[in-house]
Amino acid sequence: MRIGELAAETGLTTKTIRFYEQAGLLPPPPRTPGGYRDYPHHTVARLAFVRDAQAAGLTLAEIRSVLALRDSGQAPCTQVGTLIDEHLAEIDRRMAELRQTRTVLWELARRAAVTDPDTCEAGDICTILTRP
Repeated sequence: MRIGELAAETGLTTKTIRFYEQAGLLPPPPRTPGGYRDYPHHTVARLAFVRDAQAAGLTLAEIRSVLALRDSGQAPCTQVGTLIDEHLAEIDRRMAELRQTRTVLWELARRAAVTDPDTCEAGDICTILTRP
């Protein structure tokens, strides 16, 4: 199938499909005698996998490594499980960091609510952000 047909069937743009090919997520397709890309039909499923893996937060490099395992005949389930665990741990770390930042911002908001701008000294940049 030509790239335009593949784009229509997957909802991706031809530019995205070419990018995925260049990024190593799609093997180079055979070419027609006229030089056009002629993608096999199973490329639709591969692109759906790439889309789903990205939606799950996997990077293109991680997706490429999963596809390389599958292309070599191995089941990538163990690797995918490990990647999911790593992403969950990173999300937990970021959420804890965001909770801490939120606490700091609530304290600054309370401080801002009672700060009189007329009492700021000329040497201070902003007393709200300056630690007491």
